[in-house]
Amino acid sequence: MRYFITLIILLIITLYGQDNQEKRTMAEKITKSESEWATCLNPDEYSILREKGTEMAFTGKYYKHKDDGKYVCAACDCILEKRDNTLGMVRTEILCARCESHLGHLFPDGPRPSGLRYCVNSISLDFKKAE
Repeated sequence: MRYFITLIILLIITLYGQDNQEKRTMAEKITKSESEWATCLNPDEYSILREKGTEMAFTGKYYKHKDDGKYVCAACDCILEKRDNTLGMVRTEILCARCESHLGHLFPDGPRPSGLRYCVNSISLDFKKAE
């Protein structure tokens, strides 16, 4: 019985922590005008991050990149997924959760076990090496 109660308490703490993390992320939204974005991003970054452009496949700075670490939004940080119906296709758009910059798309035709393929523009990312 004590084991069961401990599990319940841990579950509540975990769920409470996730809820607070979501609230913190929402509170940290970055809101800039497009002219402000244009002054802090170079033209290629602006085209992809703000105008939902794309770079040519297999040409990005992180193509065949193998270092340990994490990728973050080049404009700030975070990731969000959103349904995208443009160009006559139904896709999942990958966005920054804080500034809503376009990072790329997610497709369901990837390798197992997830079956997901992330098609992300290198220009939209920065890389932080693992410490």
